[in-house]
Amino acid sequence: MSNPPSPPSPSSPSSLGGAVRVLVNGEPRELAAPATVSTLIAQLGFAAGTVAVERNREVVPRRDHGTTELVSGDELEVVTFVGGG
Repeated sequence: MSNPPSPPSPSSPSSLGGAVRVLVNGEPRELAAPATVSTLIAQLGFAAGTVAVERNREVVPRRDHGTTELVSGDELEVVTFVGGG
């Protein structure tokens, strides 16, 4: 009799059928892999260029949103711009 196989690591892109597990503003979120900062912004319902994003305590320049791939375990802060007067 053998032991059942171990489940995939949470940081493995193949876990949960290709899901990427990240924290967004402190809340857990699962995204379909592959995921970029741009796909996250779209899934959150924001238009490109209307938010600032920090990934693992480093600001992601807007020009890099489409090429910055997210991996399980990433911690993101998404901040919207608010005008007032």
